[in-house]
Amino acid sequence: MNRVVCCIFILLFAVNAVGNPVRSDEPATSAASTTAGQRLLIVVGADGTEEYGTTFRMWSDRWKTAAERATIEHRIIGTDLQASENSITDLETLKQTLSEWTRTDTREPLWIVLIGHGTFDQKSASFNLRGPDLSAGAMAELCKDSRCPLAVICCFSCSAPFLNSLSAPERVIVTATKDGNQIQFSRFGDAMSLAISGLDADTDRDGQTSLMEAWLFASRRTAEFYSEEGRLATEHSLLDDNGDGKGSRSELFEGRELKSDVKDPQLVDRQLSSRWHLIRSSEELSLTPEQREKRDEFELKLAELRTQKDSLPEEEYLNRLQELLVPLAQLYDEAGKTEEKSATPVSEPSVSQP
Repeated sequence: MNRVVCCIFILLFAVNAVGNPVRSDEPATSAASTTAGQRLLIVVGADGTEEYGTTFRMWSDRWKTAAERATIEHRIIGTDLQASENSITDLETLKQTLSEWTRTDTREPLWIVLIGHGTFDQKSASFNLRGPDLSAGAMAELCKDSRCPLAVICCFSCSAPFLNSLSAPERVIVTATKDGNQIQFSRFGDAMSLAISGLDADTDRDGQTSLMEAWLFASRRTAEFYSEEGRLATEHSLLDDNGDGKGSRSELFEGRELKSDVKDPQLVDRQLSSRWHLIRSSEELSLTPEQREKRDEFELKLAELRTQKDSLPEEEYLNRLQELLVPLAQLYDEAGKTEEKSATPVSEPSVSQP
């Protein structure tokens, strides 16, 4: 059989094994969704004004709704009534929660969303809480011994230094600004909270929105706001997911793909964040954490192979493609059979009557 035709058959087999994604704003339902292991911590900072307070709570509510749809454990800090002088501060509550949650030894990510205002004194940046603030250095200290992957989404002004402090392997850090001097109120959190809970940002049409897709959507929506208002943009978001502490801008992408003129594409952040989904599709939920990790390894190798397509002989390229697609299709096929088996009702054994 012609090698090209053979690979087409393999691709079709892989697609059928995955199943056709269905676009729906309804949550995926699966027994695995209650044991997925992801967690979400939402921290709402000091209001400043009543108008900002209303805005921040609206963003927080969207994240809370997303967590409920994903049926994952979540906590919110900062939206209760103003604590009394003798009560525990929001910073202390944050420290206690992170101390507990980051000790969980799991491959599932802990999502941390910081919503509010930030400050920068030319030396260090801080996230403004009710009571004592949270500095970038203090946040890094709280997360340094984490036993689980982290996604930290900083929806506040002056937030870029948090990326430099928190960047590490197995982490995705998103900031609303490109440096600490972008001090004006940040609107990035509005678009980010909209993107993460729906499918408008699902550009690859797989029935789920990745953190990468949500970030691209939010970055572009924020840029559109300033353009439509005829105003100079005072915020430019960054995403870091390769641990180099530099971050990447959304302007490097056309849709969800890198632009053709990007230098050193291997240095651009995108691989890890494209595999993390707060609300997972039914196909994603059918995979165990171990299967998901194997799938991610195959897809990473596929992405690397695609970059070599033009430099490899066709025969070698197709051979390598087949070596990756066949086990990937088998993995999805195995996951599908397991899900069907678990969904099959077990009949009660018959009991003989005397």
